[in-house]
Amino acid sequence: MSSPTARQELRIAFRRIEAELPPRLARAMRWLRHPDSRLIRLPAGLALMIGGVFSFLPILGAWMLPLGLMLLAADIPPLQRPMARFAHWCLGLLERVRRRRQS
Repeated sequence: MSSPTARQELRIAFRRIEAELPPRLARAMRWLRHPDSRLIRLPAGLALMIGGVFSFLPILGAWMLPLGLMLLAADIPPLQRPMARFAHWCLGLLERVRRRRQS
């Protein structure tokens, strides 16, 4: 069995993230990932990254930087594998926190 390509890893990461989101946000994420949304995805990713830099301001936060990088990774192959691994790591951390809270 061959290992998944970087693009496939990123797709799987996005699907796992979408499964964690409320339905409305998951639909928005799927729409942004669609190939026809590239002209929106790139500026949105850049805007999120810039907002993440100013995370000390109200509403803006550090969560914006990785999300912006994830959106850019959809179109920039060198970012795909690292961002997919980061997303899987974050989701694994979320699962561990949930398990600790339950026990």
